[in-house]
Amino acid sequence: MRVLLTGGAGYVGSACFRHLRRLGIEAFALDDLSEGHAAAVEPDRLDVADLRDTEAVARALRDRGVTHVMHFAALTSVPESVRDPSGYWSVNAEGSRSLLEAMRATGVKRIVFSSTAAVYAHGLERPIRETDPVVPATPYGASKLAVEHMLQGYAEAYGFGGAALRYFNASGAEADGSHGEAHRAETHVVPLIIQTALGQRGAFTVHGDDWPTPDGTCVRDFVSVRDLADAHLRALAQLEPGRFSRYNLGSGRSTSVRQLLEACARLAGRPIPHQVSTPRPGDPAVLVADISRARSELGWSPQFSDVDAILGSAWAWHCGRGGYGEGAAEGTGIRRSA
Repeated sequence: MRVLLTGGAGYVGSACFRHLRRLGIEAFALDDLSEGHAAAVEPDRLDVADLRDTEAVARALRDRGVTHVMHFAALTSVPESVRDPSGYWSVNAEGSRSLLEAMRATGVKRIVFSSTAAVYAHGLERPIRETDPVVPATPYGASKLAVEHMLQGYAEAYGFGGAALRYFNASGAEADGSHGEAHRAETHVVPLIIQTALGQRGAFTVHGDDWPTPDGTCVRDFVSVRDLADAHLRALAQLEPGRFSRYNLGSGRSTSVRQLLEACARLAGRPIPHQVSTPRPGDPAVLVADISRARSELGWSPQFSDVDAILGSAWAWHCGRGGYGEGAAEGTGIRRSA
């Protein structure tokens, strides 16, 4: 098995890259470094290219002798996709089609796709099943669902073996705090709360406190990137020609934004400044996963997705480094494609 991870220098992608490498699996990252960080992966295993450059992607597949693909490369901000959807269709949808065509050209037909719970219809207050309605409320969710449809078609027409892993709230960091979440424009709730607790930001913004939930704040399902990495490898090992599968990945547990604030305050040993603002476009009130299919078909069960464990690992990352810096790996083996 030789695996190419698109977006492999990003948050979840690099966590999966490191998991594969720890297990001795040949893994390589392809990333345009617009959001990813070269220092998050081994530099001699990184190809820098735009996913929409089909020939550059095909060259990486051929040169690295790739047999399987994990596809993470995407724009991922829900609010940004509402304000400016164009890039989401270009990068997420057209970029994915470019990747699939590069795979066809090189005979690589095994792919695990990083999808999202944002494909589901709003208003599903019980844990969501893979069979529930998919009615994305945002361009981000719609672009991810479009890729799922592509993969279904490529499986049926060209014999691809594929799986879409629908994440809920990917969170946390490596256990030793060596790698974690570092977006250039942070929008994710866990790092925002921790950065506020550390005095790196002003008051944390709670987007609405009158949602139809027990404490009035949004309810989410937080899953550790370490558990996501395990699920990706399990899915990769079970791909079959002509078959496309979908799996929810979460903890299966509910945590409100207010509960998350309180848990982080206990960790910090002090209250966390916060303010209430209006709800963000595209946010559902409740988003919690039913993970029974992943348990039964992949043999997967989250081991590190307790909220306190997630916060503890993220806290260690932000207290230690909290970022990667820029230009760390120039001239150290990185291949750049024009």
